[in-house]
Amino acid sequence: MTKGDIVSEMAQRANITKAAAEKALNAFVDGVTTSLKKGEKVSLVGFGSFDISERAARSGRNPRTGATINIPASKAPKFRAGKALKDAVR
Repeated sequence: MTKGDIVSEMAQRANITKAAAEKALNAFVDGVTTSLKKGEKVSLVGFGSFDISERAARSGRNPRTGATINIPASKAPKFRAGKALKDAVR
C-alpha cells in the first residue's frame, strides 16, 4: 500500500476529499516525526507505539575488503505493534 492508497482509503472512510485526507496524513507524519526528534514516545492505544532505539558504537567488517571499521553510535526510529493490531493481523 502506497501513500496514495492510504490517502484514498482515508478519504473514502472519513467521507472527506483526498486533499483533506492528504493534509491529515501529512500532519500525522509531521507530528510523529517532531515528537521522535524531541525524544518523546508516541503511543496509539490498540495500534502501536513509535519510539527511538539507540544503537551503541561498535566495530564491524567491510564485506568487500575484510577490513575492520568503526561504526558510530546512532539513533533509529522503531515501531512496536499493539495487541489489537497484532490480533487483527493473525
